[in-house]
Amino acid sequence: MKMQQTIEARLSEALSPSHLEVLNESHMHRTEPGAESHFKVIVVSEAFVGQRLIARHRQINQLLAELLAGPVHALALHTYTAEEWQQKGMAPRTPGCVSKLGPQ
Repeated sequence: MKMQQTIEARLSEALSPSHLEVLNESHMHRTEPGAESHFKVIVVSEAFVGQRLIARHRQINQLLAELLAGPVHALALHTYTAEEWQQKGMAPRTPGCVSKLGPQ
């Protein structure tokens, strides 16, 4: 199973999200072709109601701890309740990687 699918499965099972996007952004960094090390995660779940942002991020970090200790180098988290997502409508755009700007 690819890393992206593993992340999707773990978050789906634990959070029952109404919206979930796991985007492999490894290509935006200095990685080998086909790398699965940098991800952007957008999760909309009622499990986040009443939780502060830090608690949401800690929950996801705990769910993915094994992956973060190994193959996953970076995880950009965007966590919303359904109401917050309805107001926002989209997650912030990912900025370019600083390490890509220099000579390669």
